[in-house]
Amino acid sequence: MSLEEHDDHGHGGHHLPAVEDWPRGFGEASWWPFVTALGGAGIYIGAALYIMAQGESAIVGPMVGPGVAVGSIGLFLVGIYGWLYHAFVVHFWDRGIDHHSETKLRWGMIAFLGSELATFGAVFTYYFFIRAGTWPPQELPHLTSSLVIANTALLVASSFTLHWAHVAIRNENRRNFILGLAVTLLLGIVFIGGQVLEYYEFIVREGFTITSGIYSSAFFGLTGLHGLHVSLGAVILGIVFVRALFGQYSADRHVSVSTASMYWHFVDVVWIFLVVVLYVGAEVA
Repeated sequence: MSLEEHDDHGHGGHHLPAVEDWPRGFGEASWWPFVTALGGAGIYIGAALYIMAQGESAIVGPMVGPGVAVGSIGLFLVGIYGWLYHAFVVHFWDRGIDHHSETKLRWGMIAFLGSELATFGAVFTYYFFIRAGTWPPQELPHLTSSLVIANTALLVASSFTLHWAHVAIRNENRRNFILGLAVTLLLGIVFIGGQVLEYYEFIVREGFTITSGIYSSAFFGLTGLHGLHVSLGAVILGIVFVRALFGQYSADRHVSVSTASMYWHFVDVVWIFLVVVLYVGAEVA
């Protein structure tokens, strides 16, 4: 290889994968999406191992599945964090304000939410399939408890506080922006705690688990998937909150606030639909 060829590549002849195919400013291809996908796959593997541990002829130990699932959730969240940080946080500040780049990031989030809608749609389709048969397919616990109502109110309120924060930064009101983010993050964390408490009530006190029947598999599949997304949203809002404390947002620079808001409002709408269909709808004969 000639000196000119060496200089053109800039890497001593070692061409990094997909460099020329990535948008300007995004650098070389990242391994973070593969880490994220590995964590996501591990969650389903953990659920399968949990099912395989049930009954007298269990193939694996009872804690293998939950252990794999918890580790995979951690790997998934780490992968998402690395992916977002690599693709959006670092390089966004390096390349300055660019309306075209901001538009790309927003459309990227829209595309991501489209894939998430398809994922939830697949599980909802499974629920609607079993709902069309004999109902109820098993004995159901009391679903529409005060805890569910309180959790729903918290998540809906968090959408309003996040919108308030978003409006505040567009008006250069940094104090209200940080306050709105803090309240939203707190409400999200309390919501996650409420869902954990609900799982404790169902699993430990009532013996209602993912293996109790076909409805319980849909219930824990949908609520667990949504809980994972809320947890991811809390991580994203946490990153935005820390950046807000460092003064990295302004009326002209708040694209990651917009994309985080899109994601949070999405999980809020999904939850409302989930409560109407999975909780209230299940108790309506």
